[in-house]
Amino acid sequence: MQIVPAHFDHPDARKLNEIVLQEYAVRYNNPEGDATPLDAAMFQPPRGLYLLGYDEEQRPVATGAWRSMDAAQGPDEEDENYADGDAEIKRMFVVPQARGQGLARRILGLLEADAREAGRTRMVLETGLKQPEAIQLYTSAGYEPAPEKFGHYRFHEESRCFVKPLR
Repeated sequence: MQIVPAHFDHPDARKLNEIVLQEYAVRYNNPEGDATPLDAAMFQPPRGLYLLGYDEEQRPVATGAWRSMDAAQGPDEEDENYADGDAEIKRMFVVPQARGQGLARRILGLLEADAREAGRTRMVLETGLKQPEAIQLYTSAGYEPAPEKFGHYRFHEESRCFVKPLR
């Protein structure tokens, strides 16, 4: 598999994003899928990175990204419980026919290395109870339950947050 940096608004990224949103909608019985506000600028180096994985036939089969998140700084900013130096994992996804090959683990390792190189001090992520394979991946990669929930879904009962120091 080939893993390459891309823009979040690349046609292949948009295609896989639609697939993952459909999967979230089914898993959580929610037609919205994931309502977390995201835009392409969030994943621009050095404050983030978006990766696309392609199979041997150059079909897009996997994605993963990180974006810089810091503590709320002003009165107009909503405090979502991030800390200065956080790098948040977003859009980790492997299409069903390419699962079980270690692609997500490879992408996760590349994201962690890039965030560390960018000076970020902690990886954070939010996932849900209806994604047990994601929870298993993260815990097996050294992520621990966060002491406090953060992000868009921090008030949702099914939400689970994890953290991993980068230093």
